[in-house]
Amino acid sequence: MFGLVTANLSELTKEQKNRYSGVYCGICRQIRKRSSQLSRLGLSYDMAFLALLLMSLYEPEEESGARACMLHPLKPRPWLDNEYIRYAADMNVALAYHKAADDWQDDKSAAARLRGAVFAGSYPRIRSQYPRQCAAIETCIARLAELEGENCENPDLSANAFGQLMAELLVYREDLWAPTLRQMGMALGRFIYLGDAVLDYRRDRRKKKYNPFLAQGGEEDWEVWQQYLVLAMGRCTDAFERLPLVQDKKLLDNILYSGVWSSFRAKRKEEAGQNGSV
Repeated sequence: MFGLVTANLSELTKEQKNRYSGVYCGICRQIRKRSSQLSRLGLSYDMAFLALLLMSLYEPEEESGARACMLHPLKPRPWLDNEYIRYAADMNVALAYHKAADDWQDDKSAAARLRGAVFAGSYPRIRSQYPRQCAAIETCIARLAELEGENCENPDLSANAFGQLMAELLVYREDLWAPTLRQMGMALGRFIYLGDAVLDYRRDRRKKKYNPFLAQGGEEDWEVWQQYLVLAMGRCTDAFERLPLVQDKKLLDNILYSGVWSSFRAKRKEEAGQNGSV
């Protein structure tokens, strides 16, 4: 359910690209240090947004450096590190673990089982350190499974379940900004879930898998689906603009006002190419 909350690289300055890459590489580096080398395979750019948002809000001291790695052995790549990058690394592993477990329950594929084994070793530590966030992930997965079993026709119920997950992930600590971060996370989670449901519609129809828009029984309706997405992102950016963000604000603006939509259009084009045009 991730891959939409990314930057539109074509609109970033060189400095912004370097900053974005440094955060991404920093998360990757911390996944290796805190979990395992193989756990880096679950890395998502969405977690770079999470780190950047919290870094902009709290402005921590940062460490930086550059080094080559297994994935990029020829040229040293710059990295950044702080407590929010480490937090994003742990949340990335927790989400990847539950995604693999959910895929195993759905498909019983050997690949999903192997992915789950990669992340399983680190999950007890992460759950012990972040019980509220991990409980939200577990509750969301259980609720989505329940709604899928009921073939729920209301996309808002499933989207709300994922929204609750994102609401808790965006809240690093219970402070003055927690209510606004929860509002933002709720709306962002709804956008992610509904966007995935739209993009997976034809594949889910072909594979006879649950999709809330399929469960409604109607045909494809991009205009209605777009209204869901615009409303969710509008609520997300409304909360976002109420946060006192200065550092990396333009980079975060790029992600929320341009990147999510360019990612959605690119994925929609890819799905249309694989499954036939709309």
